[in-house]
Amino acid sequence: MRSEHGDVLAHVTAKAGPRHALLIDPGKQGVEIAARRALVAVERGTRLILVGGSTDTPNEVVHATCTAIQDALDLAAMAASQSPEGNEEKWHVPVVLFPGGAHALSPAADGILFMMLMNSTDPRFLISEQVRGAPHIATFGIDTVPTGYLVMAPGGEVGRVGQADLVEADDVDRVKANALAASMYGFQLLYLEAGSGADAPVNPALIRAARDVDGLTLMVGGGLRDGAAVATAVAAGADWVVTGTLIEETADTAELTRALDDVLGGLSTHSS
Repeated sequence: MRSEHGDVLAHVTAKAGPRHALLIDPGKQGVEIAARRALVAVERGTRLILVGGSTDTPNEVVHATCTAIQDALDLAAMAASQSPEGNEEKWHVPVVLFPGGAHALSPAADGILFMMLMNSTDPRFLISEQVRGAPHIATFGIDTVPTGYLVMAPGGEVGRVGQADLVEADDVDRVKANALAASMYGFQLLYLEAGSGADAPVNPALIRAARDVDGLTLMVGGGLRDGAAVATAVAAGADWVVTGTLIEETADTAELTRALDDVLGGLSTHSS
């Protein structure tokens, strides 16, 4: 289904060069701060806003956050349409759910990463939460992006909550096998996650192993704290890089702008 911001699946899987996604955890900031951070990120060049996290944030908080971000983006687009130098299209960035479970959904989102946590040892994150959430997602009519989600060591909170059998940094064959399985399931996105606030990002060798499998869009997150780390991930084959903890640590708009410019600078030498 096409959302107000277009076909989310097509946007996520487009061969448009490396791009940046901002992950906003609604449990770690108020709605006004979340909306402001999203606006700054889109203004600097972010092309996807993910809303969610591994905590038990209830639907109403997720919904309030999605609504606030959508309203802010719509106002920015309207303002741009009134200016001869404005670029209204710049602000048409999808807001997509990155859910920790069926408790964290919202009809105000444009779409959802419909994920299987492939290395979870808990059936909840392999299929049960997806089954619980599917009727709500169908009622909302939001776009779904079939996603394989693989958590690497150290894994952080998502590894703990998701009871993940963590992939070690040198386990190239395991990543390749999971990427093949994701492709055979028909997933279009494979998300390689080091964990929120990880000390180190995903090993580039693991990204290259997943890149060897045709037909997958690769999203990489966790530990990407500067442009150098982003450039390394992109050179290894990442189509999307995700940052979240970085923005939670910024005190004001100027600091956030500097941090985003550094991260986004890691994309520039690889942009098409």
